Amino acid sequence: MKVKVIILTVLITLFLVVLIQNTKSVTFQLLFWSLSASLIVLMILMLLLGFLTGFILAKILKRKSKSRNNN
Repeated sequence: MKVKVIILTVLITLFLVVLIQNTKSVTFQLLFWSLSASLIVLMILMLLLGFLTGFILAKILKRKSKSRNNN
């Protein structure tokens, strides 16, 4: 197996274990808003938000790198 596949499998397994152990309902507060949801749902949303942020930043940095190389 490739190293990346092994690392990804371990990370996914660890994430699933953490999710399964955190099933209680919590209240998330941000400024004036308050949201009650399962901790699993909030963790998945934060994970997706992190992936999206990383993807967007990678695209922006790649675009800046290309423009510097063209000049």
